[in-house]
Amino acid sequence: MLSPELVEALARRLYEARKRRVPLEQFSKCHPTMTIEDGYAIQRAWVRLELADGRRIRGRKIGLTSRAMQQASQITEPDYAPLMDDMFFEAGQDVPIDRFIAPRVEVELAFVLDRPIAGPDATLLDVLRNSGYVCPAVEIIDARIEQHDRETRAPRKVFDTIADFAANAGVIVGGRPVAPDAVDLRWVGAILQRNAVIEETGLAAGVLNHPANGVAWLANRLYAHDERLEAGDVVLAGSFTRPTPARRGDVFHVDYGSLGSIAFRFV
Repeated sequence: MLSPELVEALARRLYEARKRRVPLEQFSKCHPTMTIEDGYAIQRAWVRLELADGRRIRGRKIGLTSRAMQQASQITEPDYAPLMDDMFFEAGQDVPIDRFIAPRVEVELAFVLDRPIAGPDATLLDVLRNSGYVCPAVEIIDARIEQHDRETRAPRKVFDTIADFAANAGVIVGGRPVAPDAVDLRWVGAILQRNAVIEETGLAAGVLNHPANGVAWLANRLYAHDERLEAGDVVLAGSFTRPTPARRGDVFHVDYGSLGSIAFRFV
C-alpha cells in the first residue's frame, strides 16, 4: 500500500496533468507495489481536488466491462470513476480537442436514475426499476497516465487506469431516451462512423451480457466505501466497442438505430 502522503502527491500530479495536457509516466512502473485500492485512493484524492475547484459529480462511469474493451486495453478487471460536470458536452456541437491529450471515442448506453441504488446486493432488476430512462451516450477517454510505457511500450496496468479517473475525460448524451423496459437493452446496437467511414459496430449485450449488470456491479462495489448511486446520476454502463482514436477535424456519427444517433466534431 502507498503512503497517504504519496497518494496525495500522485493525485496532485494527475490533477496538473489534466490541466496542462502532459502525460505522466505509469505509476505502476515507478511504484511496483501499487494495488487496486491504491489506484482508487489516488482517484478519490484527485476528485477532492476537483471538488475544491467548484466542480461537482454528475454521475459515474464503468469501464472495461466488455470483451472488446478488455482486449483493447489488455486489462481484465472492470473499473469505475465519477463523471465531473465539466466533462459533459452537447450532442451536435464541436468538442475542443485541446481539452485532451490522446482522445478516443467509445460507444455506450447511459442509465439516468430517478431513485438511488445501493449495494451490497443490487441486481439487474433493481437497476431497471430505479432508472428513469436509458439513452445513447458517447464517452471520450484520455490518457493522463501513458497508455504505453515511453521506453518499453508495455501497456499500463489496471492500477494506472483506475488512478487516471478510469480514463474518462468527456461524455456526450443524446439520441432518443427510452424507459428501461421499453426495449431489450441487450439487443441495442450501434454503428460508429469517423469521417463517414464505419470504424466500429457492437451490441450492448457485450457489456456483461446486459448493460444493467454493469450498473448493479458498480452499486455493489461502491458499498465498500459507504457510497451509493444517487437519484439524478448519469451512469455510463461500459463501452461495447473498441475505442476509436480522434484527431482535430474528425467528425463522428454514432447510429443507435431506433434509439437515434449522436454526432459531433473535434475542433
